[in-house]
Amino acid sequence: MDPLEDVLTLVETRGHLSTSLAAGGRWAVRFEPPQGVKFNAVRRGSCLLEVDGVDGPTALAEGDCYLLTGPRSFTLRSDLETSPVPAGPLFARAADGVARAGLGDDVFLVGGRFSFGARAQELLLDRLPPVVHVPAATPHAETVRWALTAIDEELTRGQPAAGLVAEHLAVVMLVHVLRLHLARDPDTASGWLAGLSDPVVAAALTSLHREPARAWTVAELARAAAVSRSTLAVRFKTSVGQGPLEYLTRWRIELAARQLREGSATLATIARSVGYGSESALSVAFKRVMGTSPGDYRRQQAGPSSPMRGTPS
Repeated sequence: MDPLEDVLTLVETRGHLSTSLAAGGRWAVRFEPPQGVKFNAVRRGSCLLEVDGVDGPTALAEGDCYLLTGPRSFTLRSDLETSPVPAGPLFARAADGVARAGLGDDVFLVGGRFSFGARAQELLLDRLPPVVHVPAATPHAETVRWALTAIDEELTRGQPAAGLVAEHLAVVMLVHVLRLHLARDPDTASGWLAGLSDPVVAAALTSLHREPARAWTVAELARAAAVSRSTLAVRFKTSVGQGPLEYLTRWRIELAARQLREGSATLATIARSVGYGSESALSVAFKRVMGTSPGDYRRQQAGPSSPMRGTPS
């Protein structure tokens, strides 16, 4: 597995589609902070996006899409003068999966959100800027458009399991948006995500993710990346913010934490699976990274949890 695939799998990425928005004339709709990562795509027309805490509006044209990576209120609007109406009542009146604002339907947006498991904030979302805008003319936009068209077809035709297929297609769209973001704006990512933009660091990260239980040395990773040890060490620390072996320790702990959350394997079994020779070695590393012992972590994660609720548009 490559690092991006690995992390998206670890944080249990799920796509959820929601009510579409048709609008015309002068209009503005104000949305409460979304849970998870919000996305919208402009299938027809154009509008403006305003996000709390982000300077200036973003102009959205037909074929554009965007991600909101944090819980910030936002407004979609035709112009800057029209007073917004709250999204909740508007979407409560939606008919046939479409909410309507203003007069007419010269603008049409499809949307949804991505939900994640317990570790997504630290592993993924904190590594991204608050808004990721994908203009229609940029690389990967064609694949994003393909995914959106396929989603439309699935939901329109009403084939068996259409909702499930559409949600998986939404995850495909997320992957391509993240790829585009890394290629276009590598300086706005941080941590392991920033490392994927450096071919040397990406090669080392891929090696670590492919065999996390292996007793890696910096020299072995440097050979895998075809550079010297000093070059790898400097570029890895500059991009990721920590050394390669420190990163390996943290990734092993993430893998161990997933097993503690999801299964009943013994600590000794988990320790061996992620590259530790004993329970005590894993316990020391786990407490240093997570701030709690493996046993306490498992008990905490076994407590009741509430499912993430959807948001409109």
